[in-house]
Amino acid sequence: MTEWLAVITITVFAVLSPGPDFAMVSRNSLLLNRRAGVLTAVGISVGVLVHVAYTLLGVGLLIRESPTLFHALKLLGACYLVWLGARMVFSRKTGETVEAERSLADHAALRTGFFTNVLNPKTTVFIVSLFLQVVGPSTSLATQIGYGIFIALAHAAWFSAVALFFSSPSIQKRLMSVRHWIDRGFGTVLVGFGLFLATASAGR
Repeated sequence: MTEWLAVITITVFAVLSPGPDFAMVSRNSLLLNRRAGVLTAVGISVGVLVHVAYTLLGVGLLIRESPTLFHALKLLGACYLVWLGARMVFSRKTGETVEAERSLADHAALRTGFFTNVLNPKTTVFIVSLFLQVVGPSTSLATQIGYGIFIALAHAAWFSAVALFFSSPSIQKRLMSVRHWIDRGFGTVLVGFGLFLATASAGR
């Protein structure tokens, strides 16, 4: 029971902390539609399961013990965030391109959420550290899988709630006139996250 409480508490704090996942869900919910935001949240939760899977397979320990591999993964994630953010910052959306983006959101949002999380080193550190430092060696595999499912569901629940909030008609209506600048703002945030990760990797 103590282990479960520790997993739940750490997961809640980790999920609520701001990062690229929050930025992407907020952006897709606000500028596209509710379905896009929820699908982005689902993609994030699937990405979490990938982190859990390689941690349970022992790859997580390799990542932790190999600084070169970990920094390479951080750099890859940083490049993805910079690329994603730059697309938003330098995009020139017309009415037609906005509608096209809305129609693509159903399948693109899931992919965006997935890669934003899978390539996020913050999630790597969180999952690997949780399983290596909190979960005991005597904990059964079934219980560890249960932890992983809980963590993924916690991400899905929180980010779905974020999607519901930012996709509410009242909020969208108020911000519709400045939607392009909001897109650039979220893009700048993602570029900032990416550059920070890249700088941190280069400095070690």
